[in-house]
Amino acid sequence: MFDDLVVELGPWSWWLLGLVLLAAELVLPGFFLVWIGLAGIIVGALSLLFWDDAFWVWQLQWLVFAAVAVIVALLGRRYFYNNNQVTDEPFLNQRGASLVGRTATLGEPIAEGRGRIRLNDTYWTVKGPDLPVGTRVIIVASNGRELTVEPV
Repeated sequence: MFDDLVVELGPWSWWLLGLVLLAAELVLPGFFLVWIGLAGIIVGALSLLFWDDAFWVWQLQWLVFAAVAVIVALLGRRYFYNNNQVTDEPFLNQRGASLVGRTATLGEPIAEGRGRIRLNDTYWTVKGPDLPVGTRVIIVASNGRELTVEPV
């Protein structure tokens, strides 16, 4: 049945495969079926040119499809991952890094190198020199959930 469909559709079977893969990308998470679907459409375009030629057998079509899928995926990755755009929110998902340079008042003393401050509605663990409660400090570094402070 599948063989009959491919023979009946001819070169358009690659177009159909490419469009099905592109539609599947809408349903499945990820970003990999776009490249494989695009490769199917490219091989479909080549099939329109070479369908009646003797060298354009199904084995060669599948090899071209695999090669084009790899090439298109590598080019797409290069374009999308190296396209570093300047943003107005450089620390969007880096809360700790966005706090560097701010000043705060110690809510708990820094004893043995550790203490806590409150910024907005969040308590942060800080490390730095031993300081009493109420001391103004500046945040000089961030290491995930822990901030490094120095007295102002």
